[in-house]
Amino acid sequence: MEMVKTQSGRKPLGAQVNIPPRRMDFDFSKAPRNGYANDEYMTTFWAAFSALFPKGESFFVEAVRPYRNQIHDEILKAQIAGFIGQEAMHSKEHISFNKFFAKQGYPMDKLDHDVGKLLSLIQKYAPSRFQLAITVCLEHYTAIIAEYCLKADDMHRMADPEILKIWLWHALEENEHKTVAFDVYETVGGSYTERALVMFPTTIILAFMFLWFHSRLLAHDKRLFSFKKNWAGTKHFWGRGGMFQGIVPQLLDFLKPDFHPKQHDTDELLDLWREKLFGEKGILNEQLNSVQNKKLVF
Repeated sequence: MEMVKTQSGRKPLGAQVNIPPRRMDFDFSKAPRNGYANDEYMTTFWAAFSALFPKGESFFVEAVRPYRNQIHDEILKAQIAGFIGQEAMHSKEHISFNKFFAKQGYPMDKLDHDVGKLLSLIQKYAPSRFQLAITVCLEHYTAIIAEYCLKADDMHRMADPEILKIWLWHALEENEHKTVAFDVYETVGGSYTERALVMFPTTIILAFMFLWFHSRLLAHDKRLFSFKKNWAGTKHFWGRGGMFQGIVPQLLDFLKPDFHPKQHDTDELLDLWREKLFGEKGILNEQLNSVQNKKLVF
């Protein structure tokens, strides 16, 4: 793993527990319009997914942050610092990624506004523990989808190399901090019954928002009802052997009373990808702003 140090020579808290906040600087200026399999359906699938992140990641941070002072375990406190740092960077880079799609005419600002409006209502009316439970549920989704992204050889082949970089980086970090919100939730008294019950409306709303967003992006390309053209993408993500069929078993694990994210062991996978992305010949070393990282403290 790369060493992230402050000017005083000490690693930030997150880096001390293998959750280092990495300040990245992705450049999509040379990326193609249809950067996934040269296909509008597949490309806008990931664009719709990205549209959820800037406001969504900020929601996660604000759901966890209020409980920081209630945590006495020094390791978990350091993990919270890493979680906040990584999620802040995810918001920043997905804003940049979404601007790439906005320049092509996609209504990314409207999608971002709609996510923000929904999450603002939740923050205004829902109790803080309920917001934390929602975060735990959504972090489960991001963790298992991230694991899929790191393992999916077909995705690595089909995605444009520059666009693939943001997803590999994001996927790595989602798995690095996948236990944090869950551990905070349990530490402050969150129950199995509550998190299991919260997962159902969270899943329904997430599915609705994603499908609605993807439909709007497809409509922009006049592809919404082009069933023949969309068939390959539909099979790729939703069909037999596709992405969602692959993550269903892990998704359902969440409903087990004794579930914990660490049961999905990704330690070896993360070691492999840390080396691929940030090792001596790491493919993301160019994007890693080392000067800014030395100053980054959470």
